[in-house]
Amino acid sequence: MMTAAAVETVTLAPGYRIPRVIRGGWQLAGDHGPVERHRAIADMAAFLAAGFNTVDGADIYTGVEDMYGEFNAHQRAAGLATMQVHTKCVPDYADLDQLDAADLRRTITRSLQRLRTDRLDLVQFHWWDYNRGNYLEAAAALQQMQQEGLIARIGGTNFDTAHARALIEAGVSLTSMQTQYSLLDRRPRTGLADLAAQHGMHLLCYGTLAGGFLTEHWLGQSEPVQTLTNRSLVKYQLIIDEFGGWNAFQALLRALKTIADRHGVSLSSVAVRWVLDQPGVAAAIVGARYADKLASTLEVFSFQLTQADHALIAPLLAAAPGPAGEPYSLERDKTGRHGRIMKYELNKT
Repeated sequence: MMTAAAVETVTLAPGYRIPRVIRGGWQLAGDHGPVERHRAIADMAAFLAAGFNTVDGADIYTGVEDMYGEFNAHQRAAGLATMQVHTKCVPDYADLDQLDAADLRRTITRSLQRLRTDRLDLVQFHWWDYNRGNYLEAAAALQQMQQEGLIARIGGTNFDTAHARALIEAGVSLTSMQTQYSLLDRRPRTGLADLAAQHGMHLLCYGTLAGGFLTEHWLGQSEPVQTLTNRSLVKYQLIIDEFGGWNAFQALLRALKTIADRHGVSLSSVAVRWVLDQPGVAAAIVGARYADKLASTLEVFSFQLTQADHALIAPLLAAAPGPAGEPYSLERDKTGRHGRIMKYELNKT
């Protein structure tokens, strides 16, 4: 196993550094199969020791903030280092029209209690429908709590270019924007990456492995027709359709396998490395329930993609442009097939 020193880091804000791979927490919320809580919490120490000291979670990921809080509380009691936790503020869709500052304060207070801390490292703000409620007023309420010291940094989640710009122009200092970005989905290139570069807003990218589709497991496999086993696979099968279909996806996997074999790494490491090399990208968010694949996660820092590697990938991406439009535009349509699989009312539950 590589040493922790091999983990690349980046300054996300003055005095605040993160590893360029963040451990994602959606897989700990239960929609990806049963979670052994004690094992999951114990394995957090292995990630921390390897140099992955930052995790991603959300107020709507059932039980995840509480697991992070339990681990950090144990670490503090033992005089040991703690994890940096990036959480989210995701108001329920049904509440957007009447959401006020008091509602948001209750949400942030609950996250503070679950995480057993006095200040949240990063709150990533999400808004389901720009035409409902007032997302700018909601962001201002978060800023007020930031000024009070309850929130260290504010970021966004799934905002498109125009509305991220509106937040910035309203005076919201966005440390980061969490956005879906992968070889299959390059929508941040439509303008969000440029906006990020102009305003010092870093991209934190999820979906880099398409829920596990961008791995050797799916190389040479027939397109699944049965019900898929978890929500990530359901979501990202739709992205594969948007990318260009199963045959185009398999051609990409074959190219990634060729590149992986050149470097002696896994196909998934090549997929993550490609995202890390894109302009504006600070970190990739890679989900994990346990530490059993920690060594392969470290692998992404052991090599660099070459000109020949990019030359092999480029024509495949040109032939399969992937989802069209702005980041999260397809998912924002509740009547479309991407929007229909979303769960919109998770905050209160």
